[in-house]
Amino acid sequence: WGGPGEDVCDLAGAAPAGWAVRVQPALAGQTRRHGHSMFQRAGPGSTAAECSGGLSGVMEKLGLGPKVLLQENPKLIYARLTGFGQSGRYAKSAGHDINYLALSGVLSKLGRKDENPYAPVNLLADFAGGGVMCAMGIIMALYERTKSGKGQVVDASMVEGAAYLSSFLWKSQNLGLWNRLRGENLLDSGAPFYETYKTLDGKFMAVGAIEPQFYEQLVKGK
Repeated sequence: WGGPGEDVCDLAGAAPAGWAVRVQPALAGQTRRHGHSMFQRAGPGSTAAECSGGLSGVMEKLGLGPKVLLQENPKLIYARLTGFGQSGRYAKSAGHDINYLALSGVLSKLGRKDENPYAPVNLLADFAGGGVMCAMGIIMALYERTKSGKGQVVDASMVEGAAYLSSFLWKSQNLGLWNRLRGENLLDSGAPFYETYKTLDGKFMAVGAIEPQFYEQLVKGK
């Protein structure tokens, strides 16, 4: 990925870019040399993407952190995607989508009444809160660079991204949409007209008849 004239450098094998430096402690010296050589060959309009398996500080240990690389290339856009962010008590901890959702508070809102909370596969934190938020940050940094000529560090945390995406849940509590316990609200299986039902052929049907005219059609069976 990367547009015309863009060099996209994947620092941890996280993206399908042409140049990659994979983090292997046993080859740290070789990795450090290759990393610096890579940026020497890259143009001034480069974008670096780092995904460190949820851990912070990985690239700094290799001498390839943003402070070092931005000194060599002030126009560099350095995007880093981790689970818990670059600071805080969990910054050095590994995790998975379900852990990030739990810490963000979103997981407590997902599930049916009287059942355990459940995560929607790994879509919400990994892909949406992490990948999409990081990509948006890169786009905004690219736009800013066209105005100021300066690069930036895009720091994407899956915990913070998931919390941001779910801000609607918290802001709408006073609207009557999410003011009840899990599984008792309008959009989380608490309403019979917004639910999934098993059909006679053993499959399932999704019903979303919120508006009066659609609810009337549901009741009449049309």
